[in-house]
Amino acid sequence: MSKIVSILLIVEILILLSAAYLGVNIRLVAEHNWSANFEEFFPSDCAFAIAIVLGMSALGMYQRNLSEGLRTTFLRLMPSFAMGLAILVIIFYVAPNLYLGRGILLLAFFIAGTGILVARVIFFKFSESKFLASRIIFLGTSELAKECSVVASNNISDHKYDIVGFVPVPGETSCVPSSAILRLDETLLATARRCNVNEIVVAIHNRRGGNLRIQELLECKLSGINVIDSAAFFEREACQIRVDSLQPSWLVFGTGFDQTIIRTFFKRVFDLLISAIILPLAVPLMLFTALCIYIEDRSPIFYRQERVGKNGKSFMVLKFRSMRNDAELAGQPLWATSNDPRITRVGSVIRKLRIDELPQILNVLKGEMSFVGPRPERPFFVKQLSEEILFYNVRHSIKPGITGWAQVRYQYGSSVEDAIQKLQYDLYYVKNNSFFLDILILIDTLRVVLFGSGR
Repeated sequence: MSKIVSILLIVEILILLSAAYLGVNIRLVAEHNWSANFEEFFPSDCAFAIAIVLGMSALGMYQRNLSEGLRTTFLRLMPSFAMGLAILVIIFYVAPNLYLGRGILLLAFFIAGTGILVARVIFFKFSESKFLASRIIFLGTSELAKECSVVASNNISDHKYDIVGFVPVPGETSCVPSSAILRLDETLLATARRCNVNEIVVAIHNRRGGNLRIQELLECKLSGINVIDSAAFFEREACQIRVDSLQPSWLVFGTGFDQTIIRTFFKRVFDLLISAIILPLAVPLMLFTALCIYIEDRSPIFYRQERVGKNGKSFMVLKFRSMRNDAELAGQPLWATSNDPRITRVGSVIRKLRIDELPQILNVLKGEMSFVGPRPERPFFVKQLSEEILFYNVRHSIKPGITGWAQVRYQYGSSVEDAIQKLQYDLYYVKNNSFFLDILILIDTLRVVLFGSGR
């Protein structure tokens, strides 16, 4: 999550807490002529704020492309509040003592909606200013440096950057405009200070010899200028780990890749808890799906297929059948695509809404999968991709998932190139997997299911 989104989230949580508290006070003053005790209603205020934030998150209001107009923000806020209200109903059912009353909730929703609309307009007008932009220099002029600059220019993570230029290194073929190249007549530190630079991104493939300018980079770092390499830059800005800029030493000595017993235990508890909640709710939908599949293409309703799981161990995944029975008559595994002609009409719908994945809850209960993790792939493709893509097997260091970071950020893979893109998201998840990230992915998956934006 970017700094801009983090600040926005904090501001809106404060607005929601204030809205709930004001709603209570206005209602009590109108009816009883006395104000509410803050401590008494604080748990209810928190429940209100959490429910609305979850509703807004589910509809992608904290995702990229946040700088929207007032009308678009309003249209997205209404269904977000509706979802928040549904979550509140569940909370009030489980904990009746948190119930605020219809009058108070109506006031709280009105105040919160107005406050969030105003805050977003002010916030994004302010965020467009140069004041919040970070000034950066790229060390290197190769294709890698150019890709870093594209990521910075596209504002993928809502960070704003002012690119000062590129510092050339000996032996590199330049892939950037000559007008953007900095001709250094002084030290790197002097140039960074003169240009008021906040960060230097090291985007060099060959770091041997004097290309890295290690002493000058150290001087910059000790002077308060942030220095990171291209792998860390891609991880932070694109939420993926780029294979082409990855060094084995970075995987070994870098932070993350938490595979401790504690993390594994709590992830298993999380999987069982989510399964216990979703499975009873999903049974009617699964029965209806089974009926639709049978009416269109008869049996079998389900199909079992060998997939590669944690540590390369194979298991049989269970899914609703979404393709015709003759999908692979030749016996040769084929890539699945978003508009695959082998997919049935029912299959097209259940793939788009991710309903075909629901039987995999049984794989989760058996311990073969997690709810969140890299997508399990077939042994045929794993063998092929492991030979062609460096670090591919790193994704098998954790259990595969029903949904995952790659699934919600990228479309169906139908080639080796797509597999590389998805691997870069999978590596990001393997490195940064946490309870908080799992929650974000589940919320994103919910948005996919609700709006049919399946990938």
